[in-house]
Order: sequence, then C-alpha cells, then structure tokens
Amino acid sequence: MHMPDFLAEACRDAARRFGTPLYLYDIDQLLLDAGNLADAFGPGWCLLYSLKANSLTALTALLPPLGYGANAVSVGELRLAERAGFDPRRTTLEGIGKSAHEIREAVRRRDQGLPLLWVSLESADEARALADATGEAHVPRPSALDVLIRINPGVAPDTHPGLAVGRRDSKFGVLPDEIEGVITAGGGRDGPLRWRGIHVHAGSQMRTLDAWRDAFRAALEVRQDLSSQLPDFDTVDAGGGFPVLDPPDCLAPGAFAAAASGELAAAGRRPARLAIEPGRAVVARSGWLVSAVLHVRARRPRTVVLDAGMTELIRPALYGARHPIAAVTSEGRRAGGVTEPLVATEVHGPVCESTDYFGEYWLPPLARGDLVAIGDVGAYASTMASTYNGRSIPAAVLWQDGSLHRVRPRGNWTSVT
Repeated sequence: MHMPDFLAEACRDAARRFGTPLYLYDIDQLLLDAGNLADAFGPGWCLLYSLKANSLTALTALLPPLGYGANAVSVGELRLAERAGFDPRRTTLEGIGKSAHEIREAVRRRDQGLPLLWVSLESADEARALADATGEAHVPRPSALDVLIRINPGVAPDTHPGLAVGRRDSKFGVLPDEIEGVITAGGGRDGPLRWRGIHVHAGSQMRTLDAWRDAFRAALEVRQDLSSQLPDFDTVDAGGGFPVLDPPDCLAPGAFAAAASGELAAAGRRPARLAIEPGRAVVARSGWLVSAVLHVRARRPRTVVLDAGMTELIRPALYGARHPIAAVTSEGRRAGGVTEPLVATEVHGPVCESTDYFGEYWLPPLARGDLVAIGDVGAYASTMASTYNGRSIPAAVLWQDGSLHRVRPRGNWTSVT
C-alpha cells in the first residue's frame, strides 16, 4: 500500500513529537465518510453513531453537528455520548445483555424528562426486568418507555463468522416465534413499555447485499404484522454492517440505501421512522496506527517485529482481520518511491503471544527504527486496546489542516487496577 505523501509526513511528524505506537486520526477523512453516509441515506433516516466503534470524545464530538445521534451499549457509553454533545433524546441503549444498572439508568433518564430515543430489547427476561423497573418508578407523571424488539433474522451474511450476528444460531436477537413472549413479559400491549418497532442487525463487514437486504425485509414484515395490534409500532432500525474493505469487496453506503429503498417500495407502507447505526463506516478510514520497527529477521519470508501489536489492534489476532500497511520510512529514509524493491514480509507485534500477527505484506527494505502505518484503525482499535504485558495505551493525535493535536496522552499501565 502506498500512503499519500502528505499523510506520511504527518505520521513522521507525529512519531517524532509523541513517540510510537500512536493512533493518528485524519479528521478530513472522518468528516468526508460521515457526510457521504448521511447523503447516501438522506434526511428520511435517523443516523445513530455506534460508539463502540470509537468513543474518543475529540472525534465523536464532530458528529452531532452533522445530524448524528448516538447508539450506546452500556452506561459508560451513555455518559460518553453526553460528553461528546449527543442529544440524550437521540441516543439509544442496545446490547446483548443489560445489567440492572443499565436498566435503572434508562428509567432514571425517563424520570428526569430526558428519555432515551429507545431501548432495544434482546429477550423476554430483559423486557420483564425493564417493565418491573419502570413500574416501580415514583414519578409525578409516569409515562411509557419506548422500546424496540431486536429480532434474529436468520440470514447467512457473507462475512467472517465472528461478525455474522444475524445467523439463526447467533446469541443476538429473538426469533419470530419468541416475539409474543417478549411483549407479554414486558407487561403486554397496555403495560409500562411503549412498543415502537423492530431492530435488526445482519452482520458487519458485509461483502454482498443479500443478507442485509433479507434482514431488512424481515424487519419490515414483522413490523407490518404487529402494527395492527400495537398502535405506536412505527419504527425499523436496520442496524449497521456497512463495510470498510479493499476493493472490489467494499460496497458503498449508497448500495445499502438503494437496497433499502427497493424493499420499502415493495412493502408498500413505509414505517414512520427508519434508522441505521453506522460505526465502522464513519470512523475506520480516518485512523492510522503509527508504529516503529523493532527488528528485522532475514528469513523467507522476511520477518518484522513492530512496537505495536494486539494490545493496540486486536482484530487480526481475534479473527484474522486484515488491515492495509504502508511503510513510512525505509532504511531510515522516506518511503514511497515506486522503484523501491518490495519484499514479502511477515509483520508481527511485540506481545508475548504467537497470535500477535498482522499478516504477510509486500514492503520495502526495513530496519530498526523505520516507521510503518497500519490503516483503517479508526474503528475497533483504541476502544479494544489493553494493557496486557504491562503495555501503555498509545497517545491519540488528530491531524487536520496540516496541524497535529494530541487529544489523549500515552496511558500509564500503573493506573489500571
């Protein structure tokens, strides 16, 4: 992979000033991707940024002015959404398992007059727990709490098995024949919960549209079937799944928007509210993990060990995810020349695990101290970072208009207990 000269210079400058490894975020790329996604779906869709992708406040604070709400899966993420300036009434609470603490937080916000946009329910047990907490609340004017039911669409997404959350054997969502039990457990049609619609998520890093389209169609059909019984059942949340992959595997957001338009036209009756939950598609391309070479072994293939590894980017070790890698310097000089000989290179991290491995890449000659940049790490990198091996959390640096701004210093492992 060849990195643009201006971005390579930003990586070199950031490494000189703040050390490696570090996360570098290209703000112009983030704003471009966030805007393109919003334009693809248009004003008829509610955009809910998925905070689990990247919750760095300096980044997420850029999204509310672009019309984004927030999607959280914990009380911690709800607080991070507030810190970033997301409207609490355009923030949702989801997640496969909600603790009593999270359920109480949803009720507390309702009681204080700043209710969440909705809570997405994953089971009858969750519906019962939320209904019980809502019914116990002592407020002058009790009001129902808006909820969606997350369904399992039983599709076969064309993606890594670990990302195919819409499969029937996935832990996520309820099956169609379990929906009535969820409503009953939540107090029924006239209970303390206001049943607003259906939530579905087919998977992530989707290579084809089929499963996403099928899941959206299933959500529309379930909503239509229940709308005659539930007067406020007006919402379909289509989840996310918009990929960040190398061409030709990468479908643009517009392809998903067009597929949704086709299904809405075929369904006849359009739900009053439609939502998506982009995360990776908004922030992934903006992020780079800048790392230094620790040593090179002259083997076949050549082996390189970096000062960044699974503690900074766990996805390759977790499920074989592949990220682009570019040389920023080569044998102490600026890299990027088209005449440089490229060599098959196994790229490893420094962590004491054999799975701390990024993959094999074609890279120019490298020596200790050279810099490389790992791309597409704006999502699911810093939020999944750890201090395993006593390592420090890297600094986070923003790059915009030719300037670097450190927004988070390097973390100290001794502060983690």
